[in-house]
Amino acid sequence: MPNLQFTKPWHGIPREEIVWNPSVIEEACIGCGTCVTGCSRLVYRYDYERQKAVVADPLNCMVGCTTCANTCPTHAIRFPDISTIFALEGHPEVHHTIEDDLNARHDQLAWHDVVPHPEKIVTLRVDAISYQGDNTMILTLSPLTSADSLSEFMPGQYLHLLPPQSGWLARAYSIANAPRTDGSIELQIRRAKDGRMSKWLFEDLHVGDTLKARGPMGSFTLRSKANTPLVFIAGGTGFAPIKAMIEQQLTHQPQSLIKLFWGVSVREDLYELDLLEKWTKINQNMQITLAISHGPLPDNLPKRMKAHAVNIIKEINETDSDFTGVDVYAAGSPSMIPAVIDTLTSRGVALEHIHVDSFGQ
Repeated sequence: MPNLQFTKPWHGIPREEIVWNPSVIEEACIGCGTCVTGCSRLVYRYDYERQKAVVADPLNCMVGCTTCANTCPTHAIRFPDISTIFALEGHPEVHHTIEDDLNARHDQLAWHDVVPHPEKIVTLRVDAISYQGDNTMILTLSPLTSADSLSEFMPGQYLHLLPPQSGWLARAYSIANAPRTDGSIELQIRRAKDGRMSKWLFEDLHVGDTLKARGPMGSFTLRSKANTPLVFIAGGTGFAPIKAMIEQQLTHQPQSLIKLFWGVSVREDLYELDLLEKWTKINQNMQITLAISHGPLPDNLPKRMKAHAVNIIKEINETDSDFTGVDVYAAGSPSMIPAVIDTLTSRGVALEHIHVDSFGQ
């Protein structure tokens, strides 16, 4: 029978609602017993008659754990795709439960050593707030003093916004512009349904307010040799770091070969289409494809811009674009990025030429 100690809710989600447990491929199992004796949660039992491992209590399995599959000498154990768990981690209630647990167990979990780091805490003033539909915000921030300037970051990096409630965890947002001489930055923020930070940003933040941020951080930056053809792939507000990189590229190599694929759920999730058109006028070698999963497509797109009624993975898989000799930079949700990597490698792009940035909600 499942053990109540192991089947308690996972970050607030009932364990019974989470499909995560191993399955044994009978013809591949050699009955070595490694999984049976190695799992301390008693997920398995051993059929001594047939000398096979049997999954007896699947709900005992730790969500996300694949130790038994990793140590099976004949690869006879399979798990659901890890994107199942990534999708759960995107739920605000999961993030809130983790946040509350960290606060409740502060004395037990706190690490008191100090590690030097290059990031700094800065104070930023809200200069402008632009709403792109109901669920996307473009936030323009400027340094309160010269010491708060973020003018030396690398395009593609992110910063942590420090929330107004001390018990909340900081949220990471990519900087959506190349460095500016005045130190101002742009953030593109997607509303997370029922998210604490989203509620504050979308309902309580106003022009003129100040907030704290830590950064810059991250290694998702351009590292390609000059004149290398570049492919950029963005999912939703994963467009933010991609936008910063393209701005940098158009400044230093304005006629380089660039292909941008931007995937969204519906047409209303697209924003800054005027900017995309401006890019195609600056760079005659730039091609832009919009992948829209549901609903109508935008009308009257400029030359070298097109839109298809598919999701971004299907678009990358079916496009007639040539990926020979390209470097790829992709940013999107944890459920999107593994599929992008698999699709690109199936089309012949080597892993060392694929650079990714994955974000949660």
